[in-house]
Amino acid sequence: MPDLFCAIVYNIIGQQISTAALNTIWNRLKGMLPEVNASTVLSLSKEKLQSIGITYRKAEYILNFAGKVNSGDYRLEKLFDMTDEEAIESLISLNGIGQWTAEMILIFSMQRPDVVSFGDLAIQRGMRMLYHHREIDRKKFERYKRRYSPYGTVASLYLWAIAGGAIDGMKDYQKSERL
Repeated sequence: MPDLFCAIVYNIIGQQISTAALNTIWNRLKGMLPEVNASTVLSLSKEKLQSIGITYRKAEYILNFAGKVNSGDYRLEKLFDMTDEEAIESLISLNGIGQWTAEMILIFSMQRPDVVSFGDLAIQRGMRMLYHHREIDRKKFERYKRRYSPYGTVASLYLWAIAGGAIDGMKDYQKSERL
């Protein structure tokens, strides 16, 4: 989703819900607006956003974000001139955007080439499977992340594929919690 405004709204809506629910809500939002942008989103009330399945809290986040963009207090185009770290910090300054969401926006919307998310459980699982570790702590993660640089995003895509079972015979070495 190359439109950053849409990508951020989409990601806020999608937090902690299924992909199917996200797509249903996103299509409802798109269906009620001529175009999804800051000014059209601001034409909606919290109650109207809730009526299509968006939680009250997420509706607040979305309207707050749209207000900042519409007023010029938050300038999306500046993200493209920032380093990855600066862009992540800028994104997480927005209510409703955390580290993982910011990293996914960098990968999938901004197409940044060197992003590997420590907070992504599938990436950690892929690393455990690939390197035969029982756990991936921050130190191991950073070592692998440096190895992948400057193509961390490509590595992320492969790690997601590995975690999803793309390679027969690979297993997850994570310690199992037996009762």
